[in-house]
Amino acid sequence: MLDDVLRGLALPVKNIPSLYFYDQRGSELFDAITALPEYYPTRTEITILEAHGVEMAAAVGPGVRLIELGSGSALKTELLLARLEAPAAYVPVEISREHLLASAARIAADFPGLEVLPVNADFTEPFDLPEPKHAVVRRNVAFFPGSTIGNFPRPMAADLLRATRREVGAGGAMLIGVDLEKDRAILERAYNDEAGVTAQFNLNLLARLNRELGANFDLRAFRHHAVWDDARGRIEMRLVSQRAQRVSLGGRHFQFDAGEILVTEYSHKYSLEGFRALAEANGFSVARVWTDPERLFSVQLLEAQDGD
Repeated sequence: MLDDVLRGLALPVKNIPSLYFYDQRGSELFDAITALPEYYPTRTEITILEAHGVEMAAAVGPGVRLIELGSGSALKTELLLARLEAPAAYVPVEISREHLLASAARIAADFPGLEVLPVNADFTEPFDLPEPKHAVVRRNVAFFPGSTIGNFPRPMAADLLRATRREVGAGGAMLIGVDLEKDRAILERAYNDEAGVTAQFNLNLLARLNRELGANFDLRAFRHHAVWDDARGRIEMRLVSQRAQRVSLGGRHFQFDAGEILVTEYSHKYSLEGFRALAEANGFSVARVWTDPERLFSVQLLEAQDGD
């Protein structure tokens, strides 16, 4: 984390990788964000899963090892697990250990016949898949809801898809949430909620750096702001410096001008055609697409292409 943050703060446009949002407090705040009236992705994706979960389960087939990338609270996972035919195992992969163990325990209690095999790891890096003891795995299926794929710049999204293709192996698949292009006003409202929960979530990142890395960010001197970048097709979440200031971290000092931005997250949005092209260029073919009636969001089934 220290290396990543120092590297990001030294860039011409300062940047901190969004994966560091998710300490225990950050994970709790994100769960609160998903319930906000402005934040459409979670409730829309849940609606899609509820309406089409039986079709999704039939499409992935029986005996799957379900690998959830960045499992968080795993609330959507229950909708899928309840519909799967004799799943071999559930493997949640999550960087926040506390959140991982809490959600894994809940899933194990709710599905007592299912092997739950949590992996505390950064899913963007290679990790070993645990083997179930009581079932035969017929197919690996990665589950990646929430449109987290949008948090990655497109070259990194391509890298992640290729890595996931290797992880699931021949005959594997990926069930992924993909947020779709839409009106700018809807998007900016979703990331600038009136209650200020997203602002708390954003500023908690600085609190974490202070606590864990010994930084001296003054949280009162930064303001949350999220804007739509039409040229790049993404929401850009920022912390804006409210005054000229100097921040110390890891024995180094970083100057912020008044009004200077620190980018903390990207959230890319895709057209159906654009995401199909991305998937097909990186080891998958799009087998099925499910959307809500307003086409705000999609859940897509990607099938591993033949080859290594």
